[in-house]
Amino acid sequence: MSKKTFAIAMIVCGFVLAVMILISPGIGTQDVGIIDAWRSLFDSEPNSIHYSIAWQLRFPRTLKALLAGSVLALCGAVFQTLFRNPLATPYTVGIASGASLGALICYKLHWVTTILGISSVSIGALTGAIGVLLVVLLLARSTARITGNTLLLAGVTIGFFCSGMMMFITSLADVSETHKTVRWLMGTLETYGHVELSMLLPLTIPPCLLLLWFARDLNQYSVGSELAASRGVRVERLEILAIIAGSLAVSAIVSMCGPIGFVGLIIPHLVRLAFGFDHRIVLPASILLGGSFLIGCDFLTALAPHWYGQLTHTATTTARLPIGVMTAIVGTPVFLVLLCSRRS
Repeated sequence: MSKKTFAIAMIVCGFVLAVMILISPGIGTQDVGIIDAWRSLFDSEPNSIHYSIAWQLRFPRTLKALLAGSVLALCGAVFQTLFRNPLATPYTVGIASGASLGALICYKLHWVTTILGISSVSIGALTGAIGVLLVVLLLARSTARITGNTLLLAGVTIGFFCSGMMMFITSLADVSETHKTVRWLMGTLETYGHVELSMLLPLTIPPCLLLLWFARDLNQYSVGSELAASRGVRVERLEILAIIAGSLAVSAIVSMCGPIGFVGLIIPHLVRLAFGFDHRIVLPASILLGGSFLIGCDFLTALAPHWYGQLTHTATTTARLPIGVMTAIVGTPVFLVLLCSRRS
């Protein structure tokens, strides 16, 4: 690993993230600018309207976007290496489908409440995601040896089953239940205070640290499992632990935010294109850039309805777009540009 490349990657990605965090309290649907937001932090009246909007509503949302984007980008980079598939995402093993099915069941049963400050829908989604992970591991274990390919095939199969069950339940649901489910499936960063964040941290930080620890082994694995094994890498252990750790972290994120697409797909490719293929650089850079990307997309969810209203001279009833809609709108052209640049 080139120390110069590592330093450049960390400085560039860290600077982008720092800028996003600094301006985040001043961007939203309410008319509170960046200067007003930061001034309210040092104001003698901590309960002012500006302070409440900037630091009790916007900033927790930014922290949630930072955590979600970082985890999704990191797990996307790891899964693309493990499955040797450039189109692999954090949801490849069926995590998103399981979480979505769990959330849909909660809406169908009208089990929409809070437990210890956590939404029951989030609890149902986490249960569904972990349940799918366990089923995938059991199916993969039924073969002679658990490999990335068996986990991939089992995950895709269970994902299709969960999608079929979702369509079945949705066809029997009323309009209000369907609307709530569709909004959740589009992804959300809505948060009230720091309770959700405090619950997410212990579920995401340890698995992510384990994935970072595997950076050297992933470098060996990327050139071939047989060669990696000859160099002392315990390939089966690496595959199982990395996939379980990544899936647990993604399960926690999806349970709180819904399935947010494109972050885990395009950010690893962007990092590799800019800084190379060394996982000791790719993984931490993906964390920083993934958080920056999702924070930036969250800015656009607040600004896009206003821009649309000005462009069409109409009043919009939506104050903020779902985050998954914006990541798809922004991520698609970015991915196409990356694809064309690689071909050239």
